[in-house]
Amino acid sequence: MNSRKFIYSSRHARAVVAFVLLVVVCISVGVRRAGAQTLSGVERDRGRAMLGIIRDEVKKNYYDATYRGMDVDARFKAAEEKIGQATSLGQVFGIIAQALAELNDSHTFFLPPPRAARADYGWEMQTIGDKTFIVAVKPGSDAEAKGVKEGDELLLLDGFKPSRANIWKMNYRYHTLAPTAGVRMVLQSPDQGPRSLDVKTKIVEGKRRLDFREIESEDIWNYLREADADAHHNRHRYYEDMEGVFVWKMPRFDLSADEIDSMMSRAKKRKAMILDLRGNGGGLVTTLQRLVANVFDHDVKIADLKGRKEMKPHIAKTRGGDNVFKGKLVVLIDSKSGSASELFARLVQLEKRGTVIGDRSAGAVMRAQPYTYEMGAATVISYGVLITDADLIMTDGKSLEHTGVTPDELLLPTAQDLAARRDPVLARAAAILGLNLTPDKAGTLFPLEWRK
Repeated sequence: MNSRKFIYSSRHARAVVAFVLLVVVCISVGVRRAGAQTLSGVERDRGRAMLGIIRDEVKKNYYDATYRGMDVDARFKAAEEKIGQATSLGQVFGIIAQALAELNDSHTFFLPPPRAARADYGWEMQTIGDKTFIVAVKPGSDAEAKGVKEGDELLLLDGFKPSRANIWKMNYRYHTLAPTAGVRMVLQSPDQGPRSLDVKTKIVEGKRRLDFREIESEDIWNYLREADADAHHNRHRYYEDMEGVFVWKMPRFDLSADEIDSMMSRAKKRKAMILDLRGNGGGLVTTLQRLVANVFDHDVKIADLKGRKEMKPHIAKTRGGDNVFKGKLVVLIDSKSGSASELFARLVQLEKRGTVIGDRSAGAVMRAQPYTYEMGAATVISYGVLITDADLIMTDGKSLEHTGVTPDELLLPTAQDLAARRDPVLARAAAILGLNLTPDKAGTLFPLEWRK
């Protein structure tokens, strides 16, 4: 389970925490810019140094001492040789990332140096069942202008077929490792043949040198505004005007105990709760434990931890009595529900506490720790790696990694639902609780918000 995120009770506090983790002067590579530049000897040596440090951390901290059968020394030696032939920083970062990808572990991956520019693709994709669809198109984007439509099936992206098995790697490549200035998409609308489109990415340029030495620096306040906008975009939303049912759209497990208690105090005033964990990729162990403590009237073992060393299991101690929500519970999940979301959904099933509906979850359930580094003197470059330190074994003796949670009721939006922005899953959850909520109305409760 991903434990990278920090949690504070205000959005500005989260921004400040992120700010103090930055280096005083940050040099970043621009989108696609690194791939076009000639790799210098210094940059090649830095790549080798990054690779060596990450190799040593994996050998020391990875939860499986056999490294899932991979010969770590041989794998990283081959990567070092490839760096010797690389012609760009983008290639170097890709080589380092690929060395870790060989572990096939959802929570072990390279965190490259931050970028000065941000790529806004103007569209979002998601696996639904066994197919991948365009689920959102940004107004005013090149994607919209070129005719990309919500509900289009994405057959190929730059020549590669997206699938449940590789979509997380594709998202990592396009959003973290090597954002690109444009993509070629092969799409298919319902009842139509495939079509190929070249879609440009909007590049939001940032400064390549950020000066945080003076408290009145414009760079500081621009960074804080950006962080605050991100916090707003990922805020928790709820809807309580639905005949005694509380609907909580939970984007990630990032709330403090007090914040969880405050949200659940609203739910306790209702006869039932729909907890929407679709798109929730996970977060903090402590947030998960507190949520469980508010939903179960007895202490619950969430999972045993399996690693190199003996570890105590994750236990959630109930808040007990009137502090616990006792109403009916329906949990919504989809292919983007990962980590803590999957643990909670599976726990609801194992404890027979409620009903889980939607699509099979991501199957990305491990516990990981971040390791961050800096190199350089006058110019400091930051980078890092996330390394799994434990597998999580549920009370049925099984791990959810690469398996995910199969809903009690499998319900998939159709291409037509996506195009019309209907939400049949939320509508079905309401029906389970005895309410009449149309898919069209359900689709308006939590509209998609694009980051500006």
